Amino acid sequence: MTAAVSFQHVSRHFGSVRAVDDVSIDIEAGEFFAMLGPSGSGKTTCLRLIAGFEQPTAGHIEIFGETAEGLPPYKRNVNTVFQDYALFPHMTVGENVAYGLMIKGMGRAERRHKADEALAMVKLEGFGERKPGQLSGGQRQRVALARALINQPQVLLLDEPLGALDLKLREQMQEELKALQKALRITFVFVTHDQGEALSMADRVAIFNNGRIVQVGTPSEVYEHPRSRFVADFVGSSNVLSPAFSRAHGGPAAWISLRPEKIDVLWPDAKIKDDHASAEAEVTAVHYQGAMTRIVAVAGETRLTATVTAQMASGIGAGERVRLQWPLKALVTMEADE
Repeated sequence: MTAAVSFQHVSRHFGSVRAVDDVSIDIEAGEFFAMLGPSGSGKTTCLRLIAGFEQPTAGHIEIFGETAEGLPPYKRNVNTVFQDYALFPHMTVGENVAYGLMIKGMGRAERRHKADEALAMVKLEGFGERKPGQLSGGQRQRVALARALINQPQVLLLDEPLGALDLKLREQMQEELKALQKALRITFVFVTHDQGEALSMADRVAIFNNGRIVQVGTPSEVYEHPRSRFVADFVGSSNVLSPAFSRAHGGPAAWISLRPEKIDVLWPDAKIKDDHASAEAEVTAVHYQGAMTRIVAVAGETRLTATVTAQMASGIGAGERVRLQWPLKALVTMEADE
């Protein structure tokens, strides 16, 4: 099957800065694909290369099998939703949504009908005559989405479109975006620095650092089996254990990722389960987080964080001596560095 987007050894340099450095990836048709990484990691530049706003310094890009480098944005069957929405304030919502059809020369009645259909798709029926300034942030985000979808692109590019929304609305829009993508069955390429967004929506995630992809896989793969210390630290939170600490507690002599939710916090005289390792530690902080509690403890010179139920954390406070227990199968071997 032809990939929706294919990067073959693609680089984009700005002087001495390697914004994208020898990236190769195939994004499948109909996939919700997330590019995740810190600021300056190269993910947004890759999105701009797909859109045609940037051209590669080296390498080859294909969109559904057709060469993309050298093509201007308007000749690519892709559309982009930006973080700031980029709506025209003097136009109505309906005119904003239908703008691309107007540029193509479609008649007023037909483009108005299609704009109404697109607004219904994003649950904004009846909003066509309003101005963008009369809408909430979430509603403006939906308008930008409808404007991008009305042209029926093969690939929809989303550049941190939820970044300006508050937490509750952002979570709601995550659900709606995923449901919309499943219904439309078109390829979504989503750029974010928020690992929660990437893990909750994407079919696959590419982790970027220093212009390169350092790991790609399903959300569960990159979370449960990080290949490097960078991925372990960036995707969720992780206890990164040194080879010496791991070896001293029954694990391999390698750098290890141990997720906080894999650790039990027990009293010092508790019996340790079979196929588990343990360490005595002193609690330095307890953070109540509703149903769960985050406990920070120090074992020798190693700092460990455990996320446990509020019931398990009952009675445990800073200064207490405890025993931390974790299954040996929860230890994930990693590379020392990128």
